[in-house]
Amino acid sequence: MNMKTVNGWLNIIQNWIYPPTCLLCGDSGERGLDLCGACERHLPRTGTACLRCGEALPDGAPSPCGRCLQHPPPFDNCLAAFRYEEPIRHLIHGLKFGRRHACARTLGELTACYFREHAEPPDVIVPVPLHPSRYRERGFNQSLEIARHLSRNLRIPLEFQACARGHTSRPQAELSAKERTKNIRGAFRLEREIKVRHVAILDDVVTTGATVSELARTLRQASIERIDVWAVARA
Repeated sequence: MNMKTVNGWLNIIQNWIYPPTCLLCGDSGERGLDLCGACERHLPRTGTACLRCGEALPDGAPSPCGRCLQHPPPFDNCLAAFRYEEPIRHLIHGLKFGRRHACARTLGELTACYFREHAEPPDVIVPVPLHPSRYRERGFNQSLEIARHLSRNLRIPLEFQACARGHTSRPQAELSAKERTKNIRGAFRLEREIKVRHVAILDDVVTTGATVSELARTLRQASIERIDVWAVARA
């Protein structure tokens, strides 16, 4: 019996014992997701965006954007499945601050559908690491939890031990764009070589891009040819 068949039976059993329930309204979930069809249709999906940094652009605007042409980021492109608006914000916060791990599965499966259609598959997925002290405080890494489901759905290996957070820093959400860049500088280190050509960094939310840019600079030390950024949402 192959792994696809095993996973199929496990999903059937899980859905029978724990029927999917919408995380947003409480109605029955659809398509095996913890979302009903009505709530899924109202998710703030990404529209026109810069192909390089992923920032939203007006319809018809040229891409890459002017900022990326003048100051190209250290990664090759950035794709986000959703805009960082309600109710995606609610699902991300439910995982990150409410420890609702069902949100990780739902977000992982939703983003898998998006990246399967819009992205070239990388060799590995690298979730943005947390510093050990932040991990102990929270008990989990939200990007890693989402990445586990994304990895399984897309059948792309997960690499979460090659990079580590080297020093503590203030939460990025508390800082301005300029402060975020300074705060995260030198925050990551390579623990071992990554012998692949193409990597996708996975983060839950990309705001200014400071964190994923710093991680991309660190990964460049491993002579990786292509580094993409994948995000659940782009602010």
